[in-house]
Amino acid sequence: MDRKVKLISANFNHMRKERTYYSKEFKIKAVELANQRGNLSSVAKELDIRRESLKRWKEAYKAGMYNEASPEVRTKSSDEAELIRLRKELYETKLERDILKKAVGIFSKNDR
Repeated sequence: MDRKVKLISANFNHMRKERTYYSKEFKIKAVELANQRGNLSSVAKELDIRRESLKRWKEAYKAGMYNEASPEVRTKSSDEAELIRLRKELYETKLERDILKKAVGIFSKNDR
């Protein structure tokens, strides 16, 4: 159960804020420990984490976000991937068309 820490500097008073990033395994173990004991506050204090974070992790755990077989993690079918690719291509083509329309309008005003 290891944690990763990254320092982020704040824009005011040249102070540094420390932000801790927790691994997926750490979050799962913390939630399982809280489920066993039934008390979020004591587990959070013991692990030196915020109670609100542990509560959020517990809700995510219940929703299946840390489960590899959850619906959010499933791979897209080839049809879904093709549909996404085509929608992106259509969006880019419309954007290019609109840019060209504006360019033609600008250049035709200069010819008059």
